[in-house]
Amino acid sequence: MSGDASNTGRRTDNRRSALRLAAVALAMFGFGWALIPLYDVICEITGLDGRTGVAQAASLPTQFDADRTVTVQFVANVNSALSWDFAPAVISMQVHPGKLYDTHYLARNRTAAAIVGRAVPNVAPNVAARYFNKTECFCFSEQSLAAGEQREMPVRFVVSRDLPPEVKVLTLSYTFYRAPENG
Repeated sequence: MSGDASNTGRRTDNRRSALRLAAVALAMFGFGWALIPLYDVICEITGLDGRTGVAQAASLPTQFDADRTVTVQFVANVNSALSWDFAPAVISMQVHPGKLYDTHYLARNRTAAAIVGRAVPNVAPNVAARYFNKTECFCFSEQSLAAGEQREMPVRFVVSRDLPPEVKVLTLSYTFYRAPENG
């Protein structure tokens, strides 16, 4: 009879342990999920993941640093699931911090069907991302290209005058992905 009691006690202990482990796992998942908005805020403030800023052209200062130039390099990538050609119109530009500039990328759908794509921007080095602001960009929304269609995709940007002086070159890259079918 004492064997049945000890087995019942072990089962009870095992259930408690299993419930505690499940509660800890659920709490860890919830904590991780709750950190997502905080991560987004930190990345936006610090430029940690290379995200660029967005600015209204009317809110930009009219003065620029004519004594300083920064090289902005342009890179284009296409995810293998998207049958597009995608390239910058120019490989690099010399820009004055604080001055508004225009450039564009060229995209072409190589398929016989319309495809919707989404561009994800990145700026390197990461420290420069917070000083790179776009007022117009094809990356702000999904882009649909008809079968065989080719299009210029504009980018209007400004490098902030507050860019650290040790940053002489920065790279703006885009990777185009196929947009999910259900939006």
